Amino acid sequence: MIRPDWPAPVGALCSTRAGGVSGGPYAALNLGVAVGDKPAAVAANRERFAGALNGAQPLWLRQVHGAKVVKADAAALAAAAPEADAAWTDEPGVACVVQVADCLPVLLAHPQGRGVAAAHAGWRGLAGGVIDAAVVALCEGTGADPGDLLAWLGPCIGLAAFEVGADVLDAFADDAAFFVHTPRANGDARWHADLAGLARRRLFRLGPRRVHGGGWCTVNDPSRFFSYRRDGVTGRLAAAIWRHA
Repeated sequence: MIRPDWPAPVGALCSTRAGGVSGGPYAALNLGVAVGDKPAAVAANRERFAGALNGAQPLWLRQVHGAKVVKADAAALAAAAPEADAAWTDEPGVACVVQVADCLPVLLAHPQGRGVAAAHAGWRGLAGGVIDAAVVALCEGTGADPGDLLAWLGPCIGLAAFEVGADVLDAFADDAAFFVHTPRANGDARWHADLAGLARRRLFRLGPRRVHGGGWCTVNDPSRFFSYRRDGVTGRLAAAIWRHA
């Protein structure tokens, strides 16, 4: 597990692929239920993951690369997994959880620990405003000023591995500095995108200045991380954040 090195007075972690029971391309701590792994193995892995949350109960989401934010509370835990790509809570004992396998997990915390949020930020969600929505929900729910929030960026696809087309460049027209033009030999227009850099820039624009983490590339570290871009069939990591009881 990776535990954020930041001054937030909350619980937080991000899984790696070590420590689970899944085999094959899902080895070993696959936490995704819709990727083709054996349901019993995923259930066992999720139980192990939950055991690392210091008593907090994880709220799992059905992620769709959108910008919807839900509140993680007792009612949400009792219902079916909500369709959303971010969650926030001010309730102790409930963990906001997002799954990734190249997309970027973004964790947010109130500076005094009064609330937390987690967002699943692939390029579509980032361009669509999922981080914006998470910041707004957390600030409205806790009364915090956006500039006071702390943020942490987890493992994601790195610049050298994230080859994209013009559609992605167009989605971030104001942030061309985070793209490197790398045309293919046949003349096709291609770029490499800095997903973590784009997220950091978005956070700065929204208000948060204390942004920690980043620097891990899921594609280039197969021993630690699942990567859809690298493997196609693969498992899912998860990042979680919760208030202390």
